[in-house]
Amino acid sequence: MITGIVVALREELSTLTTEKAQKGVVLWLHKTVCLVYSGAGAENAASAAETLVKHGATQLISWGCAAGIDEVVQPGDLILAAQCVNVDNDVFNSDCNWVDRIKVSLPKSIKVYNSRIAESKAVVASSAEKAKIAKATGAVALDMESSAIAKVAQDHGLPFLIIRAVADPLAMALPKAVSYALDNQGEVNLARLLGYLSLHPFELPTLIRLGLHFNSAKATLKLLAKQLEAIVNCPKPD
Repeated sequence: MITGIVVALREELSTLTTEKAQKGVVLWLHKTVCLVYSGAGAENAASAAETLVKHGATQLISWGCAAGIDEVVQPGDLILAAQCVNVDNDVFNSDCNWVDRIKVSLPKSIKVYNSRIAESKAVVASSAEKAKIAKATGAVALDMESSAIAKVAQDHGLPFLIIRAVADPLAMALPKAVSYALDNQGEVNLARLLGYLSLHPFELPTLIRLGLHFNSAKATLKLLAKQLEAIVNCPKPD
């Protein structure tokens, strides 16, 4: 069994490995686990998932951060989603047995939600828009990649798992600098970010607060990474 993991952002990648990864290129963590750093967005994620399948992946994981769109979830909470729903309202199910087996071994300090996660095609900045998506989809969190990865898994008949930690909560409106810094390749462009902030310094406090929330999400992912071998090799039910 080979597990393929799709990771969208370099900061999310750092929770799994300190090795350098080239975008779109398979990186082997060990002989049964590989990953692809995809860049943000559904198209990048789908391409990464297909690459992993071509390299022998027999199960797929969507790994990284998510936006909270329900007030119940807070920074650092874990979304081990039972389902994801894309912008066309197509619903994809995670492997429920895989989810259940992992839950019992997670640290008690982590709050875990098995609720639905929704897809967005772009960064959703406002609290009002997040709440609107939650009402329309029944989801508690939002990301740009999981549904695309799930579609690839479904097309190939493979088990699929979502491991996402909440970064920005519902109550937090994202600074415009975030959207501005994300380029058309799904990469965070630091120069663009700094340039934007030089012209809009009033956004800096909110960006710092977002960074703290993101660190909470990364801390959760690092705890999960310590148990990666158990996660990818969960014993199958009799």
